[in-house]
Amino acid sequence: MMERSPLHQQIDTLPEMVETMIDGLVTAVRHTITPTLSQKVTRIFTTGCGDSYFAPLNAELAFEQLAGLPCEPMTAMQFARYAVGFLPETGRGSNLVLAVSVSGSVSRTVEAMNLARQAGTTAVALTGNPRGALADAAELVVKTAVPPLPAELRGLIVPGTRSYVASQLALYLCAIQLGEHRSHLTKAAANKLRRELARTANLMAQTIALSDAATRQAAQAWLDADQFVFCGAGPNYGTALFSAAKILEASGDTAVAQDTEEWAHLQYFGRQVNTPTVFIGAGGWDENRALELVTAAKTIGRRVAVIAPQGSQLAAHPEADFVWETAVPTRECFSPLLTCLPGTLFAAYRAQLLGEPYFRGFGGGRSVEGGGGISRIRDSHQISEVRR
Repeated sequence: MMERSPLHQQIDTLPEMVETMIDGLVTAVRHTITPTLSQKVTRIFTTGCGDSYFAPLNAELAFEQLAGLPCEPMTAMQFARYAVGFLPETGRGSNLVLAVSVSGSVSRTVEAMNLARQAGTTAVALTGNPRGALADAAELVVKTAVPPLPAELRGLIVPGTRSYVASQLALYLCAIQLGEHRSHLTKAAANKLRRELARTANLMAQTIALSDAATRQAAQAWLDADQFVFCGAGPNYGTALFSAAKILEASGDTAVAQDTEEWAHLQYFGRQVNTPTVFIGAGGWDENRALELVTAAKTIGRRVAVIAPQGSQLAAHPEADFVWETAVPTRECFSPLLTCLPGTLFAAYRAQLLGEPYFRGFGGGRSVEGGGGISRIRDSHQISEVRR
């Protein structure tokens, strides 16, 4: 049995973290997403960078399904530099912008929030740093700070998992709150959904137990690989991006994310025959297509894993080399809280087996300062006027 690496140990803390945070997040969201705010909103825009973009991307279905509002997730660069000047003109405050940044100091996201306010939106920051630049730029703040790690893990720089899950929870709770205030959900239905999110802590623990051994086995079997593809659709396209990001951060390998359908149009023609390819599903609207594409991937020689709910058709696919199961039951719009776990476990085992330091030890011209040094993600130039 391999020892639990620092990344594994952080993953192991997630169920308890959710259990600890959920009530406080419910209160924080209720305080911020008021009936008056909710009644004004006609459209939602979500934005962020890195993991703080993937979480909003995963939440699009929740906002549309539970709040009954159109939702458009964008990277902070896209929103700030190209979109904010062309938002629908439906009245001041009718466009709700939710900007996510754990550190609260990412330049592009701060820029997006400043310009969103200039454009007359209702500008809300979801951040772990209520005193940071993003909170200063926002009209309203939902605090998403995670509780301290166990003492033995503090001070270690590890690929993000805890803050990503906290951001997802906060976004789902915002969707529920908007839906309740707009009478898209009854109070009873909204409270039922909140209880479902609270029960996710137990489902996360089950998912870690279900998928841990299989992800370790896949990491050992695929040790010779040097590139990986993760495929997801709907609320799990963001999961594919997040899983690929954990590989890049943990082991430094080339990893890409692709929409499930787009894999058939693009990666299907890749020259490297045995590229490990992971299809992510939640037993939902994409399942019949994922079933077809696992067969297609195996036919052309790909090594294949699936992330899928225990007992689902995708989890039972006879041609998958590895099945990384998630617990049931969970609704598709909340499934990213579970589907993010197996890919992260795989990344943790991959780095451990290679003996590769997380983030390349910030060497080779990189620096831990500002999250990357010369990349300047926290002190790059910000534009100050909306462009049209």
